[in-house]
Amino acid sequence: MKGSRSNTRTSSRSYLGYGLIIGVFLILLTYFTLSNQFVSYTSKVAKGNDAVRVIQIPSGKDDSLKEKPSNPKEESFELVNTFEEPEVVVKGQEKSEQDESIDRNKTILLGNESEQEQEKIEETEQTNEIKNGEDTQKRDVIEVQPTEKERKQETENGDDTQKINVTEYKEETPIRDVIKVELPNNSKNPGEPQENLEKEKLKKGLNQFNNGEQTDQHQVKQFDGFLNLGQPQPSKQLCDQSDGKFDLCDLNGDARTIGSASVVLLIPPNNNTPTQEYKIKPYSRKYLENIKPVTVKSLEGPTDAPPCSGRVNYPGIVIALGGLSGNYWHDFTDILIPLYIRSRQFNKEVQFLVTNNQPWWIGKYENIFKALSRYEIINFDQDYEVRCYPRVLVSYGSYKEFSIDPSRAPNNYTMVDFTKFLRRVYHLEREFPTKLGKTPGKKPRLMIISRGGSRKFVNMPDIVQLGERLGFEVTVIDPKPDIGLADFARTVNSFDVMLGVHGAGLTNCLFLPPNAVLIQVVPYGKVEHLAKLDFGDPAVDMNLNYIEYSITVEESTLLDTFGRDHEMIRDPLAIHQRDWGLVAEWYLGKQDIKLDIHRFEPILWQALGFLQ
Repeated sequence: MKGSRSNTRTSSRSYLGYGLIIGVFLILLTYFTLSNQFVSYTSKVAKGNDAVRVIQIPSGKDDSLKEKPSNPKEESFELVNTFEEPEVVVKGQEKSEQDESIDRNKTILLGNESEQEQEKIEETEQTNEIKNGEDTQKRDVIEVQPTEKERKQETENGDDTQKINVTEYKEETPIRDVIKVELPNNSKNPGEPQENLEKEKLKKGLNQFNNGEQTDQHQVKQFDGFLNLGQPQPSKQLCDQSDGKFDLCDLNGDARTIGSASVVLLIPPNNNTPTQEYKIKPYSRKYLENIKPVTVKSLEGPTDAPPCSGRVNYPGIVIALGGLSGNYWHDFTDILIPLYIRSRQFNKEVQFLVTNNQPWWIGKYENIFKALSRYEIINFDQDYEVRCYPRVLVSYGSYKEFSIDPSRAPNNYTMVDFTKFLRRVYHLEREFPTKLGKTPGKKPRLMIISRGGSRKFVNMPDIVQLGERLGFEVTVIDPKPDIGLADFARTVNSFDVMLGVHGAGLTNCLFLPPNAVLIQVVPYGKVEHLAKLDFGDPAVDMNLNYIEYSITVEESTLLDTFGRDHEMIRDPLAIHQRDWGLVAEWYLGKQDIKLDIHRFEPILWQALGFLQ
């Protein structure tokens, strides 16, 4: 009996010992297992090529973003930590694989993947990095590899993985840095495509990132790969067609001209750029019919560009001659003054490309062209080269007749600047008119413009006698087309007062010294508004003293032609309203002037007063 109890106690102690040994072993096994998993997880997070990295978005403060701000305009762009998936209703194995894929992607983003999955991801990342020639240290991209089934679905649907490529802003941009991320195009929801959901996320994120403000041009360029939503981004208009007189195009960048085809192209740096196309008459009066248009176009991308025959580092300006050129006033108003406005800013580092080239006309104003450009003038219509410029302007014009509006001109150029330019071009020495009494015995000089056709003075000897009686040295000049412009400019510059009837001859006031006097005699027929527009306002802009004298019907030869009771004499305003052709034919054409010397004398006294 005692031996039986002894054997039982011995057996119990033996079982207890075995239990303790097994228990200790299980505890140690559990400890090592948990320790290995913890060490494996922390080592993976600490690796330089980790799958998940905490990326700080600078917001102007040192503290990290710990939670999403309540104000949506101040939210950071959170696509890394936001991975919402739509609910998908599928059956059987498809749902199982789909849920597994979604869970795996979320696990990767959260960093809770198993060691085997992590090693597979690391191998995939290294393979992609070697293929792309990138460094193994990928700090700004999170790649999520889709399953084989998802790849197959994407291939069948023609959907490539959406990529968001947002470059970091430079220091001068007062906006938070952006994260460069790659998002997978996951399984589709039959009710609402995943692609649409991703687009909505991107749009929402962009709106938050821009603080509700419209993205400007340079930001659109940086977001080009990011937006990729199938809609072209707005771009700056190449041509301004808002003015009723002329259009103006400015192609800044890679601009190329093909003169023989009347084409000017702007080549964008990237493909898939929205195109623009215009038909431009490169002249300052676009409503004229005889101006050949030029096609101005921006291409979709550099792959469409014709190769350069040669490239220069200065800009070009495409202009047209013709139109009303040949009329002395229109030569300056429509071509030379606008050309000065557009080209003077380049300090002769610009080339002119001329359509409807007229060598005789360019020869007449050769000194002006040479003072504006040091380069050869290109006959645009006969140019078969593809010329490449950093910038090309197409067309020209002025916002004021025979003048410059400084508020709309480059560098705020004025007509005073233009007349200074002409004095340098033609070596005009006089900067001031004669001052009465300053030089004893020196008379002020009066120049009378004689017209050989219409609107001429029929009592010229009486006018000359009046001027001499008041103390002027009077000279009558009839400008001839064959007179060299340089010599004639120096002749005009020697006078103090210019007198003439409204007409192109008064254009020579450009060469008068500053503070000289211009006297415009306005023909009968209510054309004072034209006289003021064409010469009155420009004379003031040139810093000249301007005097306007409107003749009476008794001083017009039209009175003898029609009689006092005729509508042409009795009601000029009715003629203006009914038929502009009659205005041009008679009031501006077949009319001569016989000045009333007694009525006109105070005008010359006023001119003398400006010379005191």
